[in-house]
Amino acid sequence: MNRTVIGKTLLISLFAAAICWTGCAAKSHTTEPDNETAQNNNLDTILENLTRAASDLQSYQCQIEYNFSQPLFDSQTLRKGNLYYKIAEKQSNLRINFDTIKHDDEKEDEQKEDFIFDGVWLTHINYQLKEIKKYQLTEVNEPADTFELVRKNFPIIGFGKNEDLKKEFEIKLIERQQNQSLFHLHLKVKPESVYKGDYTSIGFWIDGKAHLPVKIVAVNLEEDVYEMNLLKAKVNQELDDKVFDIKIPEGFGKPVIIPLKEKLK
Repeated sequence: MNRTVIGKTLLISLFAAAICWTGCAAKSHTTEPDNETAQNNNLDTILENLTRAASDLQSYQCQIEYNFSQPLFDSQTLRKGNLYYKIAEKQSNLRINFDTIKHDDEKEDEQKEDFIFDGVWLTHINYQLKEIKKYQLTEVNEPADTFELVRKNFPIIGFGKNEDLKKEFEIKLIERQQNQSLFHLHLKVKPESVYKGDYTSIGFWIDGKAHLPVKIVAVNLEEDVYEMNLLKAKVNQELDDKVFDIKIPEGFGKPVIIPLKEKLK
């Protein structure tokens, strides 16, 4: 990965040049990597660490701040809540609970909304409308990793099959931040990418210690911006399976089921 080159060989004194200018120059030319090569090497290392950390992930929980802004209309909506992820024997489970909402400069209000992914189904609990909808996203006998499914609804990347990132994006290391503990990558969506109908580019910040994402900023085709901050993460700590239980709140009707075939029509 892009090992940032702070400097190349610097000054060679005239005296040294007079003695061995040919040998020194040749050695410097063949052993000193150019800036682009060094940056690519550093980027590869960052992505390798990201892939390794994601493959070792058994459970994950964090606070989440999800801000949707439309610069064209000078408006934004901020949602806050919690994210939970755990791998079970045959599937993985992911849940995002939003607790509050804030429009522009208005006061932050309580407003619950839950999204639960189990590898086959997305369950959406809308507390305002008092309704539950279950969307089938894959075949029942072909469950997918929930971080692969969640990208259809949220721009969360970096936790799933990270070996595919280079296939989907042109990736550039922008900079290291906070004493090299935070890496900022810019991901430009390739024309053939699965994201081509959703986003044009994604800003991506990775914790240099945990090697997992902490911030994602995605821009869609209409230039709307989705910013997601993952805060106070707990990695591979005990997480009760009951977190992923789906309970019908009082006053709600029966869940509305949207099968896969119907969704694909």
